[in-house]
Amino acid sequence: MRARTSRPVATPALLDPPRTAAARPPGERNQDPLPCGPPAAGDTPRHVINATSVLVHPGLGRAVLSGSARRAVAVASGCTDLEYDLHNGQRGRRGRETVAALLAAVPTAAAAYVVNSNPAALVLAATVLAPGRELVISRRELYEIRDGFRLPELLTSTGARLCPVGTADGAVLEDYRQAVWSGTGCVLTLVPGRSATDAPADRPDVAALAGLHVPVIADISSGLLRPEPALPGEPDAETALRQGATLVTAGGDKLLGGPQTGLLLGDRAVIEQVRRHPLARAMQADKLALAALRATVAHGGTPTLAAVRAAPDDLRARGESLVGALRAGGVPAELVESHVTVLSGASTRLHSFAVAVDQRLAGRLRVGDPAVVGELRDGHLLLDLRPVPAGNDTDLVVAVLAAASRP
Repeated sequence: MRARTSRPVATPALLDPPRTAAARPPGERNQDPLPCGPPAAGDTPRHVINATSVLVHPGLGRAVLSGSARRAVAVASGCTDLEYDLHNGQRGRRGRETVAALLAAVPTAAAAYVVNSNPAALVLAATVLAPGRELVISRRELYEIRDGFRLPELLTSTGARLCPVGTADGAVLEDYRQAVWSGTGCVLTLVPGRSATDAPADRPDVAALAGLHVPVIADISSGLLRPEPALPGEPDAETALRQGATLVTAGGDKLLGGPQTGLLLGDRAVIEQVRRHPLARAMQADKLALAALRATVAHGGTPTLAAVRAAPDDLRARGESLVGALRAGGVPAELVESHVTVLSGASTRLHSFAVAVDQRLAGRLRVGDPAVVGELRDGHLLLDLRPVPAGNDTDLVVAVLAAASRP
């Protein structure tokens, strides 16, 4: 396609999207508000068992690190070869082992870079590809999430000029085509759109957008590096790059199962621009995150993927065992079918089982040791088993019995 040299008349006016109320993750529905005021002296982060209906819960620290990642963090807590080459005694490239692990996991990527969060990765991508130029994005994808965070404000902070296309229901390929001209810096697509599950069937994929001959940023957020058979509807970095994305941005602490990090994968020249940009220094990942991410990518076997892949029959068997143990301890309990949302908002739902107990135990469990967070529904507290690692079943039973024994 030949680039236009003037602004297309057919492009819709740049409208500020309406502010919408932030959706509350399903696992937090109907629960008492968190206590206000400063924490008590000596408070530290509390160990929490996530028994909600959200597998990767944003309020509970998202992904649970694997054993290999935790061991890597322990090693990295001391002095490490973070930016030092032990072979020649010279300064080395920061995070080189982590980048190497990512490139081995995503062969289609020519280069990779790691920053401290997915929003940071998106900011750097837009800053490099669309400074003072237009960034084309579907109106449907200009969303707002928790705590008033608004994607339009993040993107315009980079110096890019937003060019929203389509309507609140979505955009089709022709909307993007009419918007692209010589003043376009890039197209940004959130794969899939997070604002709803009923996106139009003709929503253009990355391959179609790449055919417009402008750089395409595909933000997959979920962090899957390769297709996951248990999650056929979730996007992954390898597929987006094969379809022609210039850059893929993603979070490391969701379905990838690692620490909070932002991943940039794709074109070597663009990644090098990102790496050399002054903002990259302010957004660099720390040594603990780099170590945990490398171990996560290199060794796999994360608790998150184990939960995703858990067979419903196994969850039922675990639930029956837990119900039996609770009843033996004098606590009424029953096993009920449930569904777990993989990520908060619009995301894949997986069949699961939950243990239903007296709803009056909710507050006691939240302040117990370990703390347990479930979901109040239909007069019961549901403790969903898919997010709970099987190794924590005994801890869960002990916590419920202890909560039931307190007045």
